[in-house]
This record gives sequence, C-alpha cells and structure tokens, in this order.
Amino acid sequence: MKFILLVYATPDAWSEEGRQQATQESVEICHDSNRAGNYLIAAPLHPVSTSVCVRVRKGTKLVTDGPFAETTEHLGGFFLIDVENQEAAIEIAGRIPGARAGTVEVRPVVELADLPDAHC
Repeated sequence: MKFILLVYATPDAWSEEGRQQATQESVEICHDSNRAGNYLIAAPLHPVSTSVCVRVRKGTKLVTDGPFAETTEHLGGFFLIDVENQEAAIEIAGRIPGARAGTVEVRPVVELADLPDAHC
C-alpha cells in the first residue's frame, strides 16, 4: 500500500545547522527504506516564498504568488513509500525529523491503473 508522508513546519522551525542535520537524517531514512524495499521517492521543497498558485476560473488562468492557505505551517517536503499498512507508514513518519519540529501527515495514495509509470 502506498502512502505519502507530507512534512509540514513553520518557516523558522530550524536553524541552518538544524536543517542540515535534519536533511542528513532524512537521507538516512530514505536509504533505510530503500534497503527494506519501501522507498519510492522523497524530496525537500524550496521555501514557500518561491511558489506560485494556479487557478482556472471560467476558462481564465490566474497565477498568484505563494500559497493562499491561512496557515503557519507550510509543506516542506514529502516521502512516497510502499509499505504493508498504515502502522508501518506511521512508524517511518515518526522517524522523520520534521515530526519533531512540525507535523508529518500520513495519507494513503489512491492508485489508478491507467497512469504512466513515474520516471524520476
């Protein structure tokens, strides 16, 4: 069963040293998950200040800076894993450094048969 682990934190959750340490820990989790056969893909995201939002209303594309959500925590990265059940996904999520500074959302992925294979 596939799960996406969405890592949220406030922009100031980490010092630069803390961010580097968290990145190294996250890389180790990816390698551990790969050895266990659970790893699919993971990536940190650039700061939310670099994002744009796209909406189409009545056939017109609207592009605005940054997220529109009224929230203090922002999506900072993700892990896509393939594990036996939700408990296994929660176990991995609990190891992610972002869980100590913010939140890791564990969400099952709907698998559609007609999608092409990812080539990441």
